[in-house]
Amino acid sequence: MKILTVTEVARTFSAVMDVVERDREEVVLVRNQKTIARLVPESSEQNALEVFGDLYRTLDDQTAEALIEAIRRKRKGKGGALSELRNPWDI
Repeated sequence: MKILTVTEVARTFSAVMDVVERDREEVVLVRNQKTIARLVPESSEQNALEVFGDLYRTLDDQTAEALIEAIRRKRKGKGGALSELRNPWDI
């Protein structure tokens, strides 16, 4: 993480954007010794399988197994709607 003044960023904006994009580095902007903003690299693009993997890791075991079963049933043409699954964020 780089810490730069607003003036430094204004003078070298293109170079700062290159650092954020190329090096995937966060840049903190400071004015009068106070943090006022952050430039954060955009998350890398993910395909559906990667997004699904991230979601799957957030589920409890019971919900994850139910999701897997619903997908299996759907692949076999036996229905299995995702609406049948319990919302893991409802407590």
